[in-house]
Amino acid sequence: MMPNGILLAQDHFTGVSKMIACLSLQRISSALRKRVGESGIMFGAGKTRELLTDERAAMEAYKREFIEFMVQSDVLKFGDFTLKSGRKSPFFMNAGAYVTGEQLHRLGLYYAQAINDNFGLDFDVVFGPAYKGIPLAVVTAMALQELYGKEVKYCCNRKEVKDHGEGGVFVGYVPKAGEDVVIVEDVITAGTAIRESMAILRHLEGVKVAATFIMVDRKERGKGEKLAMEEVEEEFGFPVYSVVDVYDIIAYLEENPANDENVARIKNYLAVNGAKA
Repeated sequence: MMPNGILLAQDHFTGVSKMIACLSLQRISSALRKRVGESGIMFGAGKTRELLTDERAAMEAYKREFIEFMVQSDVLKFGDFTLKSGRKSPFFMNAGAYVTGEQLHRLGLYYAQAINDNFGLDFDVVFGPAYKGIPLAVVTAMALQELYGKEVKYCCNRKEVKDHGEGGVFVGYVPKAGEDVVIVEDVITAGTAIRESMAILRHLEGVKVAATFIMVDRKERGKGEKLAMEEVEEEFGFPVYSVVDVYDIIAYLEENPANDENVARIKNYLAVNGAKA
């Protein structure tokens, strides 16, 4: 049992090397599908099912490993929490609990991999909103260089505008006209934090926010009845991606009956705060 009361499944992954192996399997699967499409090769139904099964297995292993990483880092917690949106939640993700060099390095690799696989590398700046987004931006920029040789600049904001020295609201690089920015956040609940980031970034003339990446999509409704992620995408015109979502966490917890109470509380919470069909 972990310190936060979450019971791990027995067959779990540990270490950066195994994570890289799992991510490599995903890249191989994606590359294989691309080559098959380009070559026009047709597989029989059995072979196609086998390839799809392997791909799904790689993705499930990737999600499982990330959830266990959150558990082992004491980031994923259960209890009673008040969120930034004001909602009372039975679970919480505290990205500030990633505190060791190994944890931060590994987290950056996850974000970099998610960005590469879902969006690509055609952007210039990683922006992390204060405060928890600041280390996310730094480790993601480092991991992008480590994994792909991609040099991006990091940027974050101050909570209070500085009136001395260089002044201003930004720390690190200040994006310039014609540059594309990717926002890195920890979670999306009602979309409040992303809207706050956009209130800062929209003042930069000619700068485009191209995408947002988060650790966990809580699959909650936003200001209306739609998912918060959908509302943000429609409002600002860029995609929002997550490494895992709350239903991945539920599926993981359901593997061990000792987690039944937490599962029930999360499902009850989503029945009230989730998007309406």
